[in-house]
Amino acid sequence: MLAQSLAGLRVLDFTQVAAGPSCAMMLGDLGADVIKIESPEGDLSRRVETLSDTESITFIALNRNKRSVVLDLKQAQGRAHALALALRADVLVHSFRPGVMQRFGLDAQTLQGQNPALVYCAISAYGQEGPNRDLPGVDGILQAVTGLMSVTGTPESGPCKVQTPVIDMATGYQATICILAALQERQRSGQGQSLDVNMYGASLALQQLAMTSFLATSKTPKPCGSAAPYAAPNEALRCADGWIMVAAYHPQRWKALCEVIGAPQLLSDSRFADNADRVRHRGALIAEIEARLVHHTREHWLQAMMQADIICGPILDYAEVLSSDQTAFYGLLEEVQHPVAGTVRLPRSMLAACGERPRTQRPPPTFGQHTQEVLAELQQGGDRLRT
Repeated sequence: MLAQSLAGLRVLDFTQVAAGPSCAMMLGDLGADVIKIESPEGDLSRRVETLSDTESITFIALNRNKRSVVLDLKQAQGRAHALALALRADVLVHSFRPGVMQRFGLDAQTLQGQNPALVYCAISAYGQEGPNRDLPGVDGILQAVTGLMSVTGTPESGPCKVQTPVIDMATGYQATICILAALQERQRSGQGQSLDVNMYGASLALQQLAMTSFLATSKTPKPCGSAAPYAAPNEALRCADGWIMVAAYHPQRWKALCEVIGAPQLLSDSRFADNADRVRHRGALIAEIEARLVHHTREHWLQAMMQADIICGPILDYAEVLSSDQTAFYGLLEEVQHPVAGTVRLPRSMLAACGERPRTQRPPPTFGQHTQEVLAELQQGGDRLRT
């Protein structure tokens, strides 16, 4: 089963906030025993959208299927425990700035010298090398310095950020892919690897298409709201009672759209002759389409467009998304019993195989919940800790 594909593997998670924790969480979703190492102050995310002194919405969202151990790495005993755990681990993930783990004696070279099979993944804002290696960074700053904010929003709005931490999550996914690839290589060679995953690179990867277009044309992209800069109509359109997203830029679908909205004359309008013309005259195009759409509800238009094989969908808020038939069919929400927060509803892991819908095996841990348990296992010795 996919949900147990990493069973038997041990992961040490020295990460905070979102990018690193999301990576370690996905490894836990796949069955690994993830031991989250927290400082005496705790993961910074425990103090964002707080539910109590030590629990928060942000922490609960990104730390299922983990055990929490509090170690003070500034003290010799804390470092000794961390070293002992690392020498029994398969994967170590951290999100400290470059040089910090070396000061703790927990750098890749030191650990792999004694545990050569260890896959060591460093997650940072700008990478382990380069001119910005020592700079701190969070999702919003990385959206800014990688150009993402320059193409988000509208010409009137000024720079906008994507309101979900998209770079954090993309970095977590990229780190997970790299770790899985390194584990596969270890199967062949028996050797671990050192991985350098950073938010800067993950953000550029997210913008692969747009940046390739810029390199090919030297045209700096501008924000255009919901529209795709390369195609029209491919954007949000206003109806009588809400908004829909429509992608009708292929010739046959453009023709179908004109027929559905009762405006066949647009097909012979030279401003809209082909996709390039429609992009060039996007403002006039949208005005013509919306002048028809505002006379009926979005449900009316969605039904009509779907019958004509036009790609479309409603623009939903979170309440509508989470109560939708699609969400219910796939069982994408689950209830988890948390020791402090009680029953919490969370999006389930999306790492699923056909016919398999894995559930959370461990709720997000309370602060230091498993410290004594894990240290007791450590004292028992042996090559593996008990899962």
